Amino acid sequence: MSVVTRFAPSPTGYLHVGGARTALYSWLYAKSQGGEFVLRIEDTDIERSTDAAKQAILDGMTWLGLTHDTGPIYQTDRFDRYKALIQQLLDEGKAYKCFMSVEELDAIREAQEQAGEKPRYPGTWRDRTDHPADAPYVVRFKNPLDGDVVIQDHVRGEIRISNTELDDLIIMRTDGAPTYNFCVVVDDWDMGITHVVRGEDHINNTPRQINILEALNAPIPEYAHVSMILGDDGKKLSKRHGAVSVMQYRDEGYLPQAVLNYLVRLGWSHGDQEIFSVDEMIEHFSLDNISKSASAFNTEKLIWLNQHYMKTLPGEEVAAALAWHFEQMGVNTADAGPALSDVVAIQADRVKNLVEMAQISTYFYQDFAEFDAKAAKKHLRPLAKEALLLVKENLLALNEWTSEHIQTAINQTAETLDVGMGKVGMPLRVACTGSGNSPSLDVTLVLMEQTKIGERIDKALEFIAIRENS
Repeated sequence: MSVVTRFAPSPTGYLHVGGARTALYSWLYAKSQGGEFVLRIEDTDIERSTDAAKQAILDGMTWLGLTHDTGPIYQTDRFDRYKALIQQLLDEGKAYKCFMSVEELDAIREAQEQAGEKPRYPGTWRDRTDHPADAPYVVRFKNPLDGDVVIQDHVRGEIRISNTELDDLIIMRTDGAPTYNFCVVVDDWDMGITHVVRGEDHINNTPRQINILEALNAPIPEYAHVSMILGDDGKKLSKRHGAVSVMQYRDEGYLPQAVLNYLVRLGWSHGDQEIFSVDEMIEHFSLDNISKSASAFNTEKLIWLNQHYMKTLPGEEVAAALAWHFEQMGVNTADAGPALSDVVAIQADRVKNLVEMAQISTYFYQDFAEFDAKAAKKHLRPLAKEALLLVKENLLALNEWTSEHIQTAINQTAETLDVGMGKVGMPLRVACTGSGNSPSLDVTLVLMEQTKIGERIDKALEFIAIRENS
């Protein structure tokens, strides 16, 4: 059997963390089995579905690298197929028209609740033939009246639900629109879905969908219902916990590799291994190793993984992501300045994310408007003039602009003036970077143009002169 999985989000908002994890598990299982991964957009809720939300889903999947083999397929393009099969079920006596009004149904449910019963449609129109002419109706599926639906779930083991617990599901609304549960069944059948990976909130839908599949004489896929994700505080993950949209993690400076690695471990494990490349995920992934317990989101763990990948991925990969953040800041890194991969090499172990990396690295690509006030007050004082003048002379005299020669020039300045390295290095650092924090000066300055160093030292000397005369 060729494995076919699917991710089937509703386009009513962004791609959230829980959906992304479901997509990842579904994608990984298909890849681990040499199968096919289908992306299906379940947009039958026309009022709530938006083009922006559809694009947000596609953008999130692309950013994570979860490429689909088939799709995206939109349910709204398949209404004729759904309606044809609903008519087939009507013709075969497996579905029926129900003329009960909303008011009647609400009154029945209210009475059931007051009697302590589970609210459900009582099957009033199930066998009736006295259909009123031109009256509005829904189409309901004739759910079996006895027996059990048994699901051998990959995550939860055997799930057994009595058909007496299920009422006759609406499969077509009064406006002729097919309902979610019916569309899903037809799509899974037509697309040859063999394994359905989805959230535990769908467990109640599964027996209904299995009964419809059986009525259509369609094969039953295997199921894996994954548990919810909780926030750091143990409550269901929501906006109050911070970023829950996948693309918000991109905006906050996380690498997709870190997010994927984090998501795969939110409910799945392979021994004690914490770091997984995508190839390793595919190699080791199994639906049967997904935990049935809810997973707690741990932001500190995600930050740790992000730092790991910033430091260990090829510099060019991190640089490609970093470039986007500079663009958002309006900083041009293409026409001048060092290669971004060189910036990554010296800054990766100093920050938590790419936003921070971009923010502390702008001095490589554009002049700063002013010096950091605290650093300037401490280090750009009249006492620093002599050191700045001499180190400028020594740096501009270098014939080879290398880290070794830059460090030698700084050392020589300190030796000539008979002062500690801090008396030279700190004023030079503030002059060239605008602040008192940077990687070591030899690896920082080598990424800047020699003439630019001279210009920035001159700017610092002007600052000192103004301060002297004020």
